[in-house]
Amino acid sequence: MWYEEAVFYQIYPLGFCGAPFENDGIPDNRILKVIDWIPHIKDLGITAIYFSPVFESDTHGYNTRDYGLIDTRLGTNDDFRTVVDELHRNGIKVVIDGVFNHVGRGFWAFKDVLEKKWDSEYKDWFHISFDGNSNYNDGLWYEGWEGNYDLVKLNLQNPAVVSHILDKVGYWIDFFDIDGLRLDVAYCLDHEFLRRLREFTDSRKKDFFLLGEVLHGEYGRMLGEMHLNSLTNYQCYKGIYSSFNSHNMFEIMNSLMRLFGPEDWTVCRGAHLLSFADNHDVTRIASIIDDERNLPLVYTLVFTMPGIPCVYYGSEWGAKGRKEEGDPALRVSFDKPVTNELTKHISSLARIKSAYSALNYGGLRIVVLTNGQCIFERKFENQRIMVAFNMDDCDYTAHFDAGCGQAHELITGTIHDFGGGSTLRPHSSEIWLMEN
Repeated sequence: MWYEEAVFYQIYPLGFCGAPFENDGIPDNRILKVIDWIPHIKDLGITAIYFSPVFESDTHGYNTRDYGLIDTRLGTNDDFRTVVDELHRNGIKVVIDGVFNHVGRGFWAFKDVLEKKWDSEYKDWFHISFDGNSNYNDGLWYEGWEGNYDLVKLNLQNPAVVSHILDKVGYWIDFFDIDGLRLDVAYCLDHEFLRRLREFTDSRKKDFFLLGEVLHGEYGRMLGEMHLNSLTNYQCYKGIYSSFNSHNMFEIMNSLMRLFGPEDWTVCRGAHLLSFADNHDVTRIASIIDDERNLPLVYTLVFTMPGIPCVYYGSEWGAKGRKEEGDPALRVSFDKPVTNELTKHISSLARIKSAYSALNYGGLRIVVLTNGQCIFERKFENQRIMVAFNMDDCDYTAHFDAGCGQAHELITGTIHDFGGGSTLRPHSSEIWLMEN
């Protein structure tokens, strides 16, 4: 499957394009800005883009008004199709957000209920009681997602709702030619609905990708029960930055071994989860990592651990933003992309990830592990790669059986000699292609 070897780039369109937070109804083809960034995206080695919500919404994109229209603040349906076509011409797949658990108060069917109450043919599309009242004094009560009443929960056990959503997904595939969906709060979605969605998308487009947003739980079991191709790896997200901040590589390696290790109890061996250092919902990695010298090491880990790496726009050059400052601080508009040493490092990692099957399909074995250092092996068929980290302020020499005398260091292109041990420079990471 294409996504098993993909390198993703996440764009939050409303922020990326500098759209106003409130939907002002004024048409503007801001989404075409993505086309100007394609050279930068290609230079990074990106092979797929995940767009956060693009459909007409009340404010932030996750309170949908109409699944059939690109948000007016971003442009028209034709504008977005132009963007997708241009990305496809450059060999880049497109995945968009499917927000199916809830809609906004401006959603056309919910507005009909507010107007007609009992007489609305759409009253069973939602979880509504006419015996209560809402925080908005609507004269009826409805269920909002996690108590957020600007997010009106859909009744996904209603066949009419499911048919409406599948019809729109079919339209997105046919008109926009999208390659997949990232399912918002997938852990809340009805499993029968997810089964229907998987069956539908499989029948409409070969290798269509379904990625579910989940936080915690047994990922291996969830993949099967939710009928999805992949899940967001939040289990390792925290461990990635925390291990570097607490000088404790045992934390992240314990999580990785639990998910992908060689033991019989491994939860997700062979699965391809989405790996990330940050996204539109959490503090950017450059703002949460204590020692910025470790930023390149963070991305080496994201790209070489089992999974599908994803880079959040702007973070590839070390842009900052903290969650406690509000979501807009994480979803800013940059005039143009920046190229620096970090972007060059990520570009190298992306090309290595795409070129070597061991990093896409290999198992995971720990070779060396201390608080400040780690060496692990990824092996697939006859290809063997080792990845080494040293977060300390001084050189570290590791003595272990490499199984060979030399290796090609893939980031620098140099020959690595294992005679007398392997010495790692301070705050460095290396990727070795081992000689057979």
